Amino acid sequence: MTSLIACLSTGKGTWAQLNEIINGAEWDSIFLITNEFGKEKFQGKNAELICLDLNKSPNILRDEIVAALHKKNLGTEVAINISSGAGNEHMALVSALLKLGLGIRFVFSKNGKVEELKLFNFFFD
Repeated sequence: MTSLIACLSTGKGTWAQLNEIINGAEWDSIFLITNEFGKEKFQGKNAELICLDLNKSPNILRDEIVAALHKKNLGTEVAINISSGAGNEHMALVSALLKLGLGIRFVFSKNGKVEELKLFNFFFD
């Protein structure tokens, strides 16, 4: 199993999709990068909410995400979802995970199932 790290921010219908991902697989742990609104309104199971000011620049957000995650037991690879939120948040999250030395797997929900976005399947199919 692996940990799930996702943005929980803006975008019509993205919270429902994120709930499908959370409930659609067994996760060691779940971390959601969000703001005060998300912290107050999101109702999900067993997720640790990392509440940040998402209007900050990507480099500051990256450092805050690194600080929040660096002592967590994440292993060497995490699943991430960036369906919710804006590019600023996405850049900060991916940059933070790479700065932590983690491998990343992109996951999404399709027909209620969690699927992985294969990055190199054209080489192997």
